[in-house]
Amino acid sequence: MKLIRNFLDKVHPLFAKGGKFETLFPLYEAGDTFLYTPGEVTHAASHVRDGLDLKRMMITVVFALIPCILMALYNTGYQANAILAADPSLIPAQGWQVSLLNALGFGLNPHSVLQCMLHGFLYFFPIFLVANIAGGLAEVVFCIIRRHEVNEGFLVTGMLYPLTLPPTMPLWEVAIAIIFAVVIAKEVFGGTGKNFLNIALTARAFLYFAYPAAISGDKVWTAIDGYTAATSLGAIAGTSMSAPMQSITAPVADGGIGISWMQAFLGFIPGSMGETSTLACLIGAVILIGTGIGSWRIMLACLIGTLGLSSLFYALYLGGMTAAPTYGMPPWWHLVVGGYAFGVVFMATDPVSASMTETGKWFYGILIGAMTVLIRVCNPAYPEGIMLAILFGNVFAPLIDYYVVQANINRRLARHAA
Repeated sequence: MKLIRNFLDKVHPLFAKGGKFETLFPLYEAGDTFLYTPGEVTHAASHVRDGLDLKRMMITVVFALIPCILMALYNTGYQANAILAADPSLIPAQGWQVSLLNALGFGLNPHSVLQCMLHGFLYFFPIFLVANIAGGLAEVVFCIIRRHEVNEGFLVTGMLYPLTLPPTMPLWEVAIAIIFAVVIAKEVFGGTGKNFLNIALTARAFLYFAYPAAISGDKVWTAIDGYTAATSLGAIAGTSMSAPMQSITAPVADGGIGISWMQAFLGFIPGSMGETSTLACLIGAVILIGTGIGSWRIMLACLIGTLGLSSLFYALYLGGMTAAPTYGMPPWWHLVVGGYAFGVVFMATDPVSASMTETGKWFYGILIGAMTVLIRVCNPAYPEGIMLAILFGNVFAPLIDYYVVQANINRRLARHAA
């Protein structure tokens, strides 16, 4: 490491002001601060010292995402291998991933953790690579033009975004969406720390509205060409069964999709690569709350909003006041299907786009939780809900904080007048 430090110090004058490569200083600075602590220190009389800077915060979030990443690799490969094991005739029609595994001597056994992980990796890594290259280049271009440093904020965006996508997402669409999100939702507002929308969700929303066939509907593509599987939310929205939950829990032979609550909780179901496992998200939540990076108030408030409104809708269904099948999903099922847990833990708690005040976090989280259920239950055409609910909450977060601050000011004025 000393050799690298000496090399960076040697070439520093070339990138410093007046140097030959002055324009490319943001690239040099990004590599230097990624490997080492920044060399600049504050020389003024009084300043705040804190061991948690932006880089350490972003690395901690990435660390909290590791369970979801591992589950994304395993479950993506597991779902594909299970389908191919049940119908080997589909194997010749598959893409380069299956061909490469066969060429390397690896099988497609759904009972082998290693084989499932490798298969899933071949789908996840290209999406991850394209997302980081395309989004990173967009951010670097803006930093060079504005002569700003390249912040570490994109490390988290570049990891969150691929985890929200299905494994068969076309790579060119992945690139276009992340470039749109970085430019329109972040850089035009000033860059890291000034975006009012979650970057990863903005990219996913772009895909939903620009290329809906690849990412939305009541079917989700597994990592197998020519095979689709119904999502839990899509199945219950389109069911004609007298007991709506049978469309999820009943075996495939009986018209259901054969998923139990525990399977959904653990994440052994088709879906976007990193969003299926509630357990993995809970492990990440413990890490974020324990390190003080994720707001437990927002997470708990989302839970309250979701359970409160879903319980009301479920009571209306049980009471015979509505026959709509989406009302018949029990509250505890809302917590383990779709990308709910992933959104609540990693997206809603984004410190930039979320509510800043402690009181406002409760209103912000309850709004997101309630909106998620409202979209899922009352809009069967879009059965997920969490993505739009969080973006909706992002838009209202400044307004919530404004009224919380004004209420506090008014209370203080009243006390002073007394």
